[in-house]
Amino acid sequence: MTGEPQRVGEVRANQLLHTYGVGSIVDLPNLSVIVLGLDEWKQAKSTPVKEDRLLATVRRKLGDQVTDLRTPPYTPPTRNVFDEWVRIGVPVGIFPRWLRCTSPVCNKIAPVDSGLFTLLPDPYRPDKTRYVHGCSGQGRKRPTAVPARFVLACADGHLDDFPWMYYAHQGAEPAPGDGGHSLTLSERGTSGEAANLFVRCSCGAGRSMAVAFGTDNAFRHLPACRGRHPHLGTFEGCGKPARAMSLGATNSWFPMQIRVFSLPQEDDELDNDIAENWSTLQMMTALSKEQAQPLITQMNFWPQLERHGFDKVWAAIQKRAVAKQETVDTSDEDGEIDILEPEWEAFTRPEPVTLPDFTTQRVATPRTATSFLDRVVLVPRLREVGALYGFTRVDAPEFDVLSTDHARVASLSIEKPTWVPCAEQRGEGIFLKFSEERIARWETSPAVQERERSLVEGHERWRAARQMKPGEWPGARYVLLHSLAHVLIRELALESGYGASGIAERIYARGGSQPMAGILLYTAAADSEGTLGGLVSLGKEPERLGAIIEQALDAARLCSSDPLCAEHDPVDHARLYGAACHACLFAAETSCVRGNHYLDRALVVDTMSQATRGAGFFG
Repeated sequence: MTGEPQRVGEVRANQLLHTYGVGSIVDLPNLSVIVLGLDEWKQAKSTPVKEDRLLATVRRKLGDQVTDLRTPPYTPPTRNVFDEWVRIGVPVGIFPRWLRCTSPVCNKIAPVDSGLFTLLPDPYRPDKTRYVHGCSGQGRKRPTAVPARFVLACADGHLDDFPWMYYAHQGAEPAPGDGGHSLTLSERGTSGEAANLFVRCSCGAGRSMAVAFGTDNAFRHLPACRGRHPHLGTFEGCGKPARAMSLGATNSWFPMQIRVFSLPQEDDELDNDIAENWSTLQMMTALSKEQAQPLITQMNFWPQLERHGFDKVWAAIQKRAVAKQETVDTSDEDGEIDILEPEWEAFTRPEPVTLPDFTTQRVATPRTATSFLDRVVLVPRLREVGALYGFTRVDAPEFDVLSTDHARVASLSIEKPTWVPCAEQRGEGIFLKFSEERIARWETSPAVQERERSLVEGHERWRAARQMKPGEWPGARYVLLHSLAHVLIRELALESGYGASGIAERIYARGGSQPMAGILLYTAAADSEGTLGGLVSLGKEPERLGAIIEQALDAARLCSSDPLCAEHDPVDHARLYGAACHACLFAAETSCVRGNHYLDRALVVDTMSQATRGAGFFG
């Protein structure tokens, strides 16, 4: 917290990217706080993470001033609450700034700096830290003051306190020096609906909260956006319509993450370790062996190399230096960011890979799937590194984060960041490579092309409704593989022991001269949940994997919401999906990289809709 630092709670490091990153609101038991920008973070206790491919991608998005990927600051706790670990963490500030007394006879609502509320810290139980109000509504015990229930946000990433005084006086906000105005927020009934909430002023003004939500006229009752970034403490010009939202609403913060897998740079384990740290080791090549040895053995990554012995390490460094001199770098620094191509090459290489962070094993293809599957590759070891480079509010990123309009992405810091927070996770997975010939033949089917025209028209109408440029259609191939991935996630969750939200997807779909058609289903977690071996064990038995695929396809043919789901028309509804809903294809946010867009059962199997008959790949 700002001011006198107080420890107010804790979250897992991985949550600081997925759920509670910079600019997000953390709802603690008695407080509501916002995670401050990177300008306020202490780097002393944060650990650099080595992942050159991810760093290069982040630099393409944010600029060459970004030099590091770092984990959030952390120090292992001790029993002494006065040790240094108490002061190490992620800085937060109170937000919203308006608090409400919980006494039913008071219900007073006021800013936290109004002098009406007192902070009661608890160093032994930080989650018990709270504000209290000095009224006597509950006898001798001072009632807790909780955060106000509503905030304002706009689609450009701005967030602000709800204008309680402005709203209660219907736009005629009292002058700052005009005293005698105090607000209360009371509730009638037990439903908790906005229509049952009333904000009133001591001067007699007041109104229901109903008109602030849910209607086209809501903007008329709220002021324009002030362009506030509370996580940075700044204001910028905006003036766009602001919308009211409940505190803790899921659309108040959408992370913009870039995730990559740690791929092998060399086949040999020692050569791969040298390659991962080459940016530092290459400076040693100008020294003699005797001069370099004391320097290399003091480097923070030496424990990774020590098991090989210094003589072998030095020989590998000299070998790579010679190879680098003979190789001409033809990389295009200004080219498009392509994360998937290197991963596709790593998963489809003919020989297996056995490295600590990346291990692959090719197994037999299920007999029932040989007509459409070219290859099944098990991935017993997988390391995923994700970096947070911004966030959006109100509307989620419609497409891949790399192609999201930069104007909508809120910054993590006031100045251009020199580092970004990241988290690394380890897990396992199954990679399925589909027959390119079979996919290409399916794409040219008249039924598929007719269905694709409907999906494209719905896609264009969806973009037009949001004043976005035409284009960005991922193709029928992508919709097929994406839908199939969701179908398999549901079935694998029943067989592998993982929850459906713990299985993620990576879709490799591209036509042209270098086609891709594959699915990676994997688990990656910060704890042991990502390394139970449940997915790999299923893939080791071809007939069992084949049966799972067949069961998944059978389940996709009929949805409990049919015929409404099967007959959903993306054109009429201007949606980014066809035959898909929560009962059949929609998956958790942790699983789907596209926010449940571009899904259609009709391209996977034949549904009960006659209009799409024959378009299913497995029809």
